[in-house]
Amino acid sequence: MSEAALQTLVPADAQTGTSVLSSDEHEALRLAVITLESPSLVARLSNFAGRPVELIGHVLPRAASKIITRASRAALSSALRLALTTLPSVPATRGRLIHKALAATSGALGGAVGIVSLPLELPIATALILRSIAEIAQAEGEDLASPDVALACVQVFALGGGRSESDNPAESSYFAVRAALAQSMSEAAHFVAEQGFVGQGAPVLIRLAAEIASRFGVVVSQKIAAQALPLVGALGGAVVNTAFMDHYQDIAHAHFTVRRLERTYGQEAVRSAYERIRISELGQAS
Repeated sequence: MSEAALQTLVPADAQTGTSVLSSDEHEALRLAVITLESPSLVARLSNFAGRPVELIGHVLPRAASKIITRASRAALSSALRLALTTLPSVPATRGRLIHKALAATSGALGGAVGIVSLPLELPIATALILRSIAEIAQAEGEDLASPDVALACVQVFALGGGRSESDNPAESSYFAVRAALAQSMSEAAHFVAEQGFVGQGAPVLIRLAAEIASRFGVVVSQKIAAQALPLVGALGGAVVNTAFMDHYQDIAHAHFTVRRLERTYGQEAVRSAYERIRISELGQAS
């Protein structure tokens, strides 16, 4: 497809006639591409730590990795329950700064006590982040009463760690993750729409939570690596949790920007524009 063709997007509803992505929409998509293809938590935490966080992560003991895995799974299971039971009925109105302040408070405990507090701290931080994600989704025109939207909020936790080894290398990082989760997301949304949320024991919900948790755990490991630095106490934990919250808020804003444009122009057209921007801005060719 030519560059000119990619710049001209036809809305999904043919009755609206041909239209083009406005300059504001193009800029919003451009910023979304940069955010989604270049997850920024590692860079933020590396600046805070004064050394590459990836290197620190490699020296975490095996016992710490097990704690992170269990805590990530538990936090995502709680987030899934929260998304499907309380988000539709509770308007998200606190604002990004309030959510960051609350996350920083929970992070202060983690920084002071260490990784042993993770099973308590992470579900709290994850719930606060999910509330903030829901607020962003609403601002982008999403209806939290829809199971698909509630699950899309939880999906954000899978988008913050970049590509995994099992993802299709020919796809963008963002669309590779969406493709990897597509079947589980669809099955879970269908199950909830048909039967409602009947507990976390449903196989489709267990599978989805596990798939998202495996990707979420990568970012949690980076977070813990920073908090494990010498001389990082309660203040350090608060700063790291603020960066953690900020990271997922940015990912959520980008994700729901893409979804908003997809509702207007259709998935295929938006993805074509996304890929053109990805190659132009980041030099990544499929």
